[in-house]
Amino acid sequence: MIDTTENGTAVIQMRNITKSYEMGTQVVHALRGIDLDIEGGEYVAIMGPSGSGKSTLMNMIGCLDVPNSGTYRLGGDDVSALTSDDRARIRNRHIGFVFQQFNLLPRTSALKQVMLPLMYAGVSRGERARRAKEALEMVGLGDRLDHRPDELSGGQQQRVAIARALVTRPSIILADEPTGALDTHTGDELMDLFDNLNQEGMTIIMVTHESMVAKRAHRTIWLRDGLII
Repeated sequence: MIDTTENGTAVIQMRNITKSYEMGTQVVHALRGIDLDIEGGEYVAIMGPSGSGKSTLMNMIGCLDVPNSGTYRLGGDDVSALTSDDRARIRNRHIGFVFQQFNLLPRTSALKQVMLPLMYAGVSRGERARRAKEALEMVGLGDRLDHRPDELSGGQQQRVAIARALVTRPSIILADEPTGALDTHTGDELMDLFDNLNQEGMTIIMVTHESMVAKRAHRTIWLRDGLII
């Protein structure tokens, strides 16, 4: 049984994680032996130049990919070599994802957007609606339940995406350049929301190119050429 809620203990433990890809005749060594511990309740920023391995590391943490070698323990359980179905179950129960692109369905209301992950999890329709409304209220969109993406600002669309990530009640949020498509003021408001979620005990792991965004985190991890430096 995976437990990713224990604050103050390492919920993410990586040892000598490697990942390589073949691109034509070339082999790209995206991760070259990563050792990483992240405690429950931490707020961590991951930074590094393009091609440093940030996205590959996030995919590994989020159980979207598996390493070529090494061990990854999530909540104490080895998830390094699980099947894709098992990894999907872990993602649905423990991890919420927020991306730079909002990935919202164009003709679907905010409420229905946020209900989708619960439908995949087999939650009843009434409970889906209740929890989706609760998540939207949490991000300040309780009065925008029936609005489609084209009726929302960029910041509001990102808040819908965050509500969608929160609705399954994950203990870990993975955010990949969440402010990248937003203006400075809207980005600051979004970061305030992440601060509040972390203060409530949620583990936040964020990839960013922006030093001012990274300063919100408690710790910054620097990657270069597939290595933590």
